[in-house]
Amino acid sequence: MAGPEESLEDVRRAIDAVDVQVVGLLAERERLVRRAASFKKDEQGVRAPARVEQVIEKVRALAGERNASPEVVERVYRAMITAFIELELTEHREST
Repeated sequence: MAGPEESLEDVRRAIDAVDVQVVGLLAERERLVRRAASFKKDEQGVRAPARVEQVIEKVRALAGERNASPEVVERVYRAMITAFIELELTEHREST
């Protein structure tokens, strides 16, 4: 991290740059979620609660390795997974 001369604007610019990367990664994750959805036969396959918990366990561990808050990472991932499940369910309903 930079020294005391760093300003709030500097930090905000850095956050904006990270947001560009995060949105790009979300777009890639969505592309993969859509591919995975094509293999799922029903709503239970889309919801896959055991898989959700597996992902949460993995990202909490990753958060710990990266000095991030496991609680914050879990909350973000649960919200993201919920949004992707809703997307998959909508597509699944439209294709049947």
